[in-house]
Amino acid sequence: MIELLFLIKLAVAITFVIGLSFLAENVSPKVAGILSGYPTGSAITLFFFGLEVSPEYAAKSAVFNMIGLTAALTFVYVYYLASKYFKKYTILWSSVTAILAYFLVVAVLNQIELPKYIAIFIPISFSFLSIYLFKNIPNIGIQTKAKVNFKILFVRAFFAALIILLITTVPKFVGPSLAGLFSAFPTTLFPLMIIIHFTYSKEHVHTIIKNVPIGMFSLIIYSLTISIVYPLYGIYLGTLISFGTATLYLLVYSKIKRYLDNRSHLK
Repeated sequence: MIELLFLIKLAVAITFVIGLSFLAENVSPKVAGILSGYPTGSAITLFFFGLEVSPEYAAKSAVFNMIGLTAALTFVYVYYLASKYFKKYTILWSSVTAILAYFLVVAVLNQIELPKYIAIFIPISFSFLSIYLFKNIPNIGIQTKAKVNFKILFVRAFFAALIILLITTVPKFVGPSLAGLFSAFPTTLFPLMIIIHFTYSKEHVHTIIKNVPIGMFSLIIYSLTISIVYPLYGIYLGTLISFGTATLYLLVYSKIKRYLDNRSHLK
């Protein structure tokens, strides 16, 4: 059973991170940034919390996952600032400072107990704040794609798998509140940022970062739905329902965005 779970986690990690990196390269970093906020890493983590511990444990963790998204948004903001101002070893220092900022916020949030209806307003407020802070970042596309070989694919897959496997071991050592906060760690986004930063430039990473808060709303909706449906319907049907609500948000957002863009072009 343990070996099977390991293979599942590894396969899912490879699929998500490599898929998003190809999306950034072949469509745009903007689209990859929006979809990186889609419930991928957190969905994996919460699902395995429910599978390995209990649906009730995962549901409670999902509430703290919503709160923990403030730490994830802090992570991308600090990475953005650090990558702007560090001239040497930019990827290393951006990663270190972003991770430290994430765990600092998690440590503070772990001391706070909030009911669900209040918890949901914290990440929503931070998402809107992040959209404002990132509003002047230009959307830059990748003009010349790097050649991807087996070695590059292996490194991308291994790095993503390592992060996800580390985070999904948390519930064995801590309670559901701290585990939920850890589950908000950008397990898919962080490897994507490293891959694009290393392969291309910090400006391309900034484009991803700019669009993360937009996609983050789908993750907020996902975690809220998980907290409600896991105890009622179990982890399998509950996961499908939660993905449905998160997907619905993205479809509605894209339709409204397209409508507003068309109106602006007509003026």
